[in-house]
Amino acid sequence: MAHSAFGFQSISSPALSNDDIALIESSVEQFGAPLLLLDCDIIRQQYRALKNALPGVTLHYALKPLPHPVVVRTLLAEGASFDLATSGEVDLVAQESVPAELTIHTHPIKRDADIRDALAYGCNVFVVDNLNELAKFKVYSEEVELLVRLSFRNSEAFADLSKKFGCSPEQALTIIETAQAWNIRIKGLSFHVGSQTTNPHKYVEAIHTCHRVMQQVVEMGLPALSTLDIGGGFPVNYTQQVMPIDEFCAPINQALNALPDTVHVLAEPGRFICAPAVTSVASVMGQAEREGQIWYYLDDGIYGSFSGLMFDDAKYPLVTIKQGGELLPSVLSGPTCDSVDVIAENIMLPKLENGDLVIGRTMGAYTSATATDFNFFKRAQTIALNEQVENSERLIG
Repeated sequence: MAHSAFGFQSISSPALSNDDIALIESSVEQFGAPLLLLDCDIIRQQYRALKNALPGVTLHYALKPLPHPVVVRTLLAEGASFDLATSGEVDLVAQESVPAELTIHTHPIKRDADIRDALAYGCNVFVVDNLNELAKFKVYSEEVELLVRLSFRNSEAFADLSKKFGCSPEQALTIIETAQAWNIRIKGLSFHVGSQTTNPHKYVEAIHTCHRVMQQVVEMGLPALSTLDIGGGFPVNYTQQVMPIDEFCAPINQALNALPDTVHVLAEPGRFICAPAVTSVASVMGQAEREGQIWYYLDDGIYGSFSGLMFDDAKYPLVTIKQGGELLPSVLSGPTCDSVDVIAENIMLPKLENGDLVIGRTMGAYTSATATDFNFFKRAQTIALNEQVENSERLIG
C-alpha cells in the first residue's frame, strides 16, 4: 500500500491518513515506543535531488548527523561517497564495505591515532587548517593528500562551524607554502558555511574567495590546486519552508562554473540527506495539570531523540494521532527527572490519554546521533523501512 506524506508544519496540522496511522500503530505494537522510523526511500530521494541540483559535484555523505549502517548501505548503492571525521566513522564504513577511495577525512584537528586508523583503512585525503596540524603529516608525507580549510563566518546558520575551524586566505597561503617545503601534497581547499544555511550566497562568496586563493597559489609558483570541497549546510524544511534545493543551488553552480575545468568539486551533505527521512513516535506515559496547562510526559525527550532542541536549534514539526475535540493549553515533556527536559510549551492539543502517540517529522539529523541513556531511559529504537528498492512501501513521500 502507498503511504502519504505527513506534511505537517505545526502541532495543530491536519490529521494523519489512515494508512499512516495503521503503519505507525502496527510499528508500536511490534516494537514498542519510543521509535524512530527511518525511510530509506527518502534517503534516496534526498540524495538524488541534491545530485541533480549540483551536477558534476561529488557528494560525500557526512556521517555525523545520522551514522546508521542502513543509511550507509542505501547511499553506497546510490553511488555516494562518504565524509569521515573520526575513527568510529572509519570503522562503520569499513564494516559496510565502502571502498576507501570513496572517502575523505575532514576533521581539521586529529590525533595521530586518528590519522593512522584512516590510513590503515585506505582513506588518504585529510583536512588541515593550521601549521600545528600540518606538522602531524610530516611522517606521512608520501601517503597523504591534504585540503586546507578556510573560515567563512555565518551568524545566520544553525551552527557557525567557521567559529571553531578554518583559517584566513592569508593563513591558507602560508600553510600551502610550508607544505611545499615539507614535501606534503596539498590537494585543494575546503570550507563549510554552517549548518542549515538558508542563504546560498554564503557559498558563492566562499567559492569566489577560494578561487582567488587558487589563483594566488599559481602566482606564487606553487603546484596548482585540483580540488574544492564546498562542505555541507544545505537546508531542509522544519516548521518553516526553505528554498527548493534546485533553486538554492543555482547561484552555487554559477559560481562553480567560473572555476577552472581542472578543479574537482566535492560537497559534504549530511542534514539534507537524512533529516527528512526519519519520523519519531513517542507515547504519553503520564500527565498532570500545572498552572492551567496539561503536562504530557512522553517516553522520549531532550535527552533522547529530541536532543536537537538543545544541540541543534531545530524545531520539529509535531502532530498527535488523536485529532478533534476541544484544544487545550498543553506542554510536551520528556521522561527524565530533569526540569530542562521539555519538548514544547504553550501549545494547543486535544485532550490526550496515557498511551496516545505524538509524532515528530524531519527527525533524522542530530537526534538519535546525539541521544543519551540519561536517567536510564533507553533511547528510541530505529526501525528501517524500504531498505530494499523492490516492492518498497513508503511512509513519508
